[in-house]
Amino acid sequence: MDVPETRYATSADGVHIAYHVVGDGPVDILWLHSFNGGLELQWEHPLIPALTKKLNAFARVIRHDMRGTGLSDRYAGLPDLETEARDILTVLDSAGSRSTVIVSAGNMVAPLFTALYPSRVRALCLFDPTARGTSEEGYPWGVNEEGARAGVEAVRAGWGTDAYAAEFMGEVTPSMVGDRELVRWYARLQRHWVAPGDAAELLRRTYQTDIRDVLPSIGVPTLCLVREFEEGTEEAAYVASAIPGATLVTLPGSEHYSAAGDQDSLVAAIRDFIGMAPRASASDRELRAVLFTDIVGSTETAFRLGADVWKGLLERHHALVRAELASFGGAEVDTAGDGFYATFAGPAGAVRCAEAITRKVRELDLEIRAGVHVGECEVIDGRLGGPTAAIGARVGALAAPSEVLVSQTVRDLTAGSGLTFEDAGEHELKGVPDRWHLYRLAS
Repeated sequence: MDVPETRYATSADGVHIAYHVVGDGPVDILWLHSFNGGLELQWEHPLIPALTKKLNAFARVIRHDMRGTGLSDRYAGLPDLETEARDILTVLDSAGSRSTVIVSAGNMVAPLFTALYPSRVRALCLFDPTARGTSEEGYPWGVNEEGARAGVEAVRAGWGTDAYAAEFMGEVTPSMVGDRELVRWYARLQRHWVAPGDAAELLRRTYQTDIRDVLPSIGVPTLCLVREFEEGTEEAAYVASAIPGATLVTLPGSEHYSAAGDQDSLVAAIRDFIGMAPRASASDRELRAVLFTDIVGSTETAFRLGADVWKGLLERHHALVRAELASFGGAEVDTAGDGFYATFAGPAGAVRCAEAITRKVRELDLEIRAGVHVGECEVIDGRLGGPTAAIGARVGALAAPSEVLVSQTVRDLTAGSGLTFEDAGEHELKGVPDRWHLYRLAS
């Protein structure tokens, strides 16, 4: 199989994303790798052409290099999950793919993309699925914090070398231990995808990410695939149980690398599932980040200034807030008095918008408090509401003047965004069960 022609999709912020389209089957598959890229170099080893040829028997296959890596623009830096999801949408638009099967080989952006853009996903297939980068109570899989630090340093020291590639491929492809051609190819693939520092940063972000709260929001047919690893299939079963209606299939073999081992059973499972999966239908539930703001001391300020002056100041405040919502892609849901409720496609945009509003309203000699949460919103009388909105409002109500408070879910989904948070402790949210761990945006 020849190396496909490399095409470029251009994102809204002008970043060029390199991608390939192979085949012309009736179904589109977007194949997402976990921790490697190298769009053209992947074709140098027979594993990728062989797998793609089998998929082409029933599907058109799309692959891409994420921004900041491989053949895509690198000046823009490494993306966070939210940016990755938007870039995937850009690639699918450019490739003319409107109803796509997302196949993820351990990539946590796939569930997030599916929850954010369900109308664009025909089905979701998760190979060796994971929901969190490190282990903790209630999630025993993965490495502990010490292991995470060691893993990042190992990547920083050995990335792109034959020795590191041999150790890594020995772990994920045990049936191919000693394959010198595989090792040299993978080391070359690493060097051409990202430099060691960027590889270490990507792994660090992976360890910081937790998408468990996203899984219940997935409303498309979902297949979880796992091979018979020595350590068992408990993590895949956990992920499958968290996604409504998901199917778990155990495949023969012990390969963590999707292209290695028994490709036929993997391809057959995907093909059979696609054949039974209906297209995603419209849902009355959507995954959204919610932002709540209100002016601190508004009643006292209104009495002090008088009705006419306060009305003019409030109009300027509203205009400023709406300008920032437009700038960061927010959708105004409701305005009650001096407070705003808005939704965003992802949490990073909501937090940055809250930060900008907090800064800008000081020009009016005002302070606001802001709260951000992310979760599944219900469409109620044409508006997004439900428990997620209620939690966001309660988080905002606890914020101090000029403070942006966020839920732990927001913090866990914004790893790599450049946003820094400080621990604000556990709190009870009025009318909401359990105690909630909150974080404040660091100035």
